[in-house]
Amino acid sequence: MKLFDSHCHLDDEKFNEDRAETIARLREGGVERCVCVGSDLPSSRRCVALAEQYPFIYAAAGVHPHEAKDAPADYLDQLKTLLAHPKVMALGEIGLDYYYDLSPRDVQKRVVQEQLDLACDTDMPVIFHIRDAHGDMFDILRSRSRLPAGVIHCCSASAEMVREYLKMGFYISFAGPITFKNAAGPVFASQAVPLDRLLIETDSPYLAPVPLRGRRNEPANVRYVLEKQAEIHGVPPEELAEITFRNACALYRIPA
Repeated sequence: MKLFDSHCHLDDEKFNEDRAETIARLREGGVERCVCVGSDLPSSRRCVALAEQYPFIYAAAGVHPHEAKDAPADYLDQLKTLLAHPKVMALGEIGLDYYYDLSPRDVQKRVVQEQLDLACDTDMPVIFHIRDAHGDMFDILRSRSRLPAGVIHCCSASAEMVREYLKMGFYISFAGPITFKNAAGPVFASQAVPLDRLLIETDSPYLAPVPLRGRRNEPANVRYVLEKQAEIHGVPPEELAEITFRNACALYRIPA
């Protein structure tokens, strides 16, 4: 099987001691491609540096809602420069997070709107982070005259909300929580996703899947998410690996 971890954070400091070994393990585990996703300007640059070093690693650049309050005045110009890099395949991760509220909500809304404008202007797909804020995100998306392509990463939406995101043309991605024992909601939401709109991810180093819950996560573990999704959708893992690989390539505009 060839796997595509559509969302990870290999630049994270939790990998500082063994990043090269972690990257070697992902290849040994059948992960042929992954996207390293930024959360602010410094992390986005680190992701680009990793993408320059490894041909199978791609990058995304963006300002996460947690970091929105600290975005410098010229952050959009800096992002635009990063987005022009040939290994940067998406703008992200961006969105709204009302669970932690680490940035004021009005600032989160402004910064996500500005980045959506940038995505449309540069024709880049978007990686959305949305937690406890789907209502406001729907209001933002429905108010816009144009929407970029994109993915709802580490989806926490209900099945009904998922159907609305699908109508807007977005892909839906699930991470380790889909494997948890209390994952009835995510499983039900996943069942609402047609296979041609489904992605898999680790969000590593966070959210390690069962049977590794509580440990540091890494891209090689995306196979556990794949296996659970294959069970949910009733298809062989090998077939779903091919489908999700193709879907990620289509979203990020990477030749399959």
